[in-house]
Amino acid sequence: MNKPMDRLIKIEDVLDQVGCSRSKLYLMIQFEEFPAQVKLGRYSRWSQLEVQSWIESMKQKRAA
Repeated sequence: MNKPMDRLIKIEDVLDQVGCSRSKLYLMIQFEEFPAQVKLGRYSRWSQLEVQSWIESMKQKRAA
């Protein structure tokens, strides 16, 4: 079985997928409620797989 490819995505892509503001996103990261960014020099990127996993976990919590 092939493992899905992960890629690093920009904050704009994260915000589009999660549907929250930039400040809310950073608050969730601060309180360890959302996956932290990967720092690449002065840039921040997020793991696409981690963001998707977080979204799926929120769906499961809703269903419970």
